[in-house]
Amino acid sequence: MNNTALVVGATGIVGSALIRELQAAGWAVHGLARSPGALPAGVGAVAADLRDAQATRDALAGLTPTHVFITTWSRQANEAGNIRVNAAMVRHLLDALRPADSVRHVALVTGLKHYLGPFEAYAQGALPQTPFREEQPRLDVDNFYYAQEDEVFAAAARDGFSWSVHRPHTVIGAAVGNAMNMGTTLAVYASLCKRSGRPFYFPGSPAQWNGLTDMTDAGLLARHLLWATQTPAAFNQAFNVVNGDVFRWRWMWERIAAWFDLEPAPFTGEVRPLEQQMADDAAAWSALAAEHGLREPDIHRLISPWHTDADLGRPLEVMTDMSKSRRLGFLDYQPSDDAFFALFAQLRAKRLIP
Repeated sequence: MNNTALVVGATGIVGSALIRELQAAGWAVHGLARSPGALPAGVGAVAADLRDAQATRDALAGLTPTHVFITTWSRQANEAGNIRVNAAMVRHLLDALRPADSVRHVALVTGLKHYLGPFEAYAQGALPQTPFREEQPRLDVDNFYYAQEDEVFAAAARDGFSWSVHRPHTVIGAAVGNAMNMGTTLAVYASLCKRSGRPFYFPGSPAQWNGLTDMTDAGLLARHLLWATQTPAAFNQAFNVVNGDVFRWRWMWERIAAWFDLEPAPFTGEVRPLEQQMADDAAAWSALAAEHGLREPDIHRLISPWHTDADLGRPLEVMTDMSKSRRLGFLDYQPSDDAFFALFAQLRAKRLIP
């Protein structure tokens, strides 16, 4: 059966990795973004702002995807805004595709805020025990992930397509202009520390330094998304998606420092948020970019220190369980340190870091 994908958020970390995976599998692919830019050869570019219902209908007129992958969101000033805007984006998208009656499956990428709560109440209050498991109920708090899910569930019940929800931990992957990008943020921070000689401090909490954690490689997540569309037992299911290893940041920080030929600063237990450490780094990065001929002199297009601080500053140990996927046959594994190193090499090859 011919498969045609619509990847929503085509220029992001997950979307770009997914496009590569789908093309390798022989799918026809359309990529949607507000500004699609230069997508890979063979990908149909769709420029649309999902916040605008009519513009979305106009952009998708005549498109007949069999599978829709939603890998994007729009950050607002508060959670009420996140819920209003991001639920509307999913609704506008699926409403616009309804007349063609072509969609067989919708995959939605969310994340561990499903278990940890929204940014306004992140890792606060009564949380489920770790490792997080998919059967754990929603928190009793407003959350835009829940609103997105509900839009997908309602459209699926009405229009007859299957769905899957994918909940990665922090994603390791490459994209410029992404709102949640720990790997590139750490690479830029390390590059600046090396150039200036300032200490390479771990910015987070003792709980993250000493506790176990896991992460999600963008390529592995892309393979999981494709797997879920081809596995009937995975239809209408929610899944955690992580690499399969666990580590402590006190080990990983030394590994990252060594890749950049840095000596990590001793960890004293003091939280040193990157948002503060990097607040005045725009000029230094611009100078570094000019010195090395880098492609992106605007540091704000590369880093998301606020999000990296949220993850590395958490006051509790966070891990996720993958048993549900394993039981259904998804057995992929990706060492997280290798994922970081592959990302750093890719950033260097693309002249995004020196």
